[in-house]
Amino acid sequence: MRHFSPQQVPAPKITAKRRGVRLNSRVPVALEWQDAEGGTLREQAFTRVIGPYGCLVVLPKQDISVEQNLRLVNLVNEEINAGVVVWKGSEQSEGCELGIELTRPSMDFWGVEL
Repeated sequence: MRHFSPQQVPAPKITAKRRGVRLNSRVPVALEWQDAEGGTLREQAFTRVIGPYGCLVVLPKQDISVEQNLRLVNLVNEEINAGVVVWKGSEQSEGCELGIELTRPSMDFWGVEL
């Protein structure tokens, strides 16, 4: 084990902070995207976490990939926003977790103040 004197303690690495506030909230949403043949797919899902720039969604069907462009529909207020899948988690009992970044963030998309 390496020991440092107080003057030699390495500075912590600072990573970029996330943008905006996160809120645990279950919001019913629909995801719409194009399949390889150009057809439109639509699946209903729900959020676990929402923020002004994106959300964490649980999608029962997982045939969607990272970097997939999509439309995110808030089924509570019928607001629609473009987004992209930036992270895909493992399959769980409720479905697959997806990190979605909104490409045209609207501060009132979720209908709550963030």
